[in-house]
Amino acid sequence: MRIGIIGAGRVGCSIGKYLNVAGIPVTGYYSKSVESAQEAAHFTGTMVFDNIRDIVSASDTLFIATPDDRIVEVWDCIAENSIQNKIICHFSGSLSSVVFSGIEETGASGCSIHPMLAFNNRFSSYKQLNNALFTIEGMDKAVSSIKNMFEDMGNKVFTMKSEEKVRYHAAASVVSNQMIALYQIGIDSLVQCGFCTEDAEVLVAPLVSGNVNAFLKSGSKSALTGPVERNDIHTVEKHLRVLSGDDREIYRLLAKRLVNIAEDKNRNRDYSGMRRILEKEG
Repeated sequence: MRIGIIGAGRVGCSIGKYLNVAGIPVTGYYSKSVESAQEAAHFTGTMVFDNIRDIVSASDTLFIATPDDRIVEVWDCIAENSIQNKIICHFSGSLSSVVFSGIEETGASGCSIHPMLAFNNRFSSYKQLNNALFTIEGMDKAVSSIKNMFEDMGNKVFTMKSEEKVRYHAAASVVSNQMIALYQIGIDSLVQCGFCTEDAEVLVAPLVSGNVNAFLKSGSKSALTGPVERNDIHTVEKHLRVLSGDDREIYRLLAKRLVNIAEDKNRNRDYSGMRRILEKEG
């Protein structure tokens, strides 16, 4: 397998280095930004290609690691070349392999693969890929080849249906990005209480890490604590009174979901009163 990478940002650079360290042949990089391609090639000890035609010719597998809104454009350029028996793969979390329109007629095979990992740095995120989980969907030949490659490198790879890709990505966004928004709501509330931001962050750190670790170890039911789980209606009512606007609505909606978990955890506890006050605020 000889893999050419189109796109030299955080994902492309990280994947290329990860493959390179594992001994998987990477032919090199093509990018609209020549400087980015040169940096990525230097980092991975590979080549820089001046155009898509040359990287297609030099590779039997092509990884498209561009922003989502450029994947179709890149695919259209790739499809202008002879790509019979080649594998075309992109790394978008939200787009499926369906974006490779007409790929059957080219004789190539397409898939999308997505690592459940936040790529924060072009030159260090590859170190986290050893423990990354991947999801993959697409045509059988491409899925089998790419899945086997990453599994041979030690990664767990889950297959999924193409039509579920957007829902999957929404789920990933909730547990990754939107958790940051919840964290910030708490920090902002503590600042309103008179804490400086730095002290507020120190104050909540044990809560955040403790809850995340408990959830990862035992699941949501075992990790759940707090006033909703205790069925402490008066405390929840007081919380709702001091919150306003979007913050109160977010609290209310999330508390309703917590009631579902609490009811499953505490089968003999009556949460009807808690449900009423949360519905009343809607």
